[in-house]
Amino acid sequence: QVQLVESGGGLVQAGGSLRLSCAASGIIFSANAMGWYRQAPGKQRELVAKISAGGGTTMYADSVKGRFTISRDNAKNMVYLQMNNLKPEDTAGYYCSPGAVPRYWGQGTQVTVSS
Repeated sequence: QVQLVESGGGLVQAGGSLRLSCAASGIIFSANAMGWYRQAPGKQRELVAKISAGGGTTMYADSVKGRFTISRDNAKNMVYLQMNNLKPEDTAGYYCSPGAVPRYWGQGTQVTVSS
């Protein structure tokens, strides 16, 4: 079965940085695009960033462009999200999911940014 394990979240002050990691198993990782999503309390889950199967193409939500960087290591079945210049509005649970349309979710990792 598909398993996704996110880690790296925490409490950080505005302007700080965090690096999230996602370990994926149960899929042919190198054949799947991977996305990072987030969900804040009372809000719908939204796409933050996505990376193509080979890693050559990335896309970002406007709200994180220039601050977040998605990357992947296909040899390790890992996808990462480097988050810089964090803002209080980035506070959310962060999740990774494979494919063009997300179907599988892990437990997520909580990011809290204090002002």
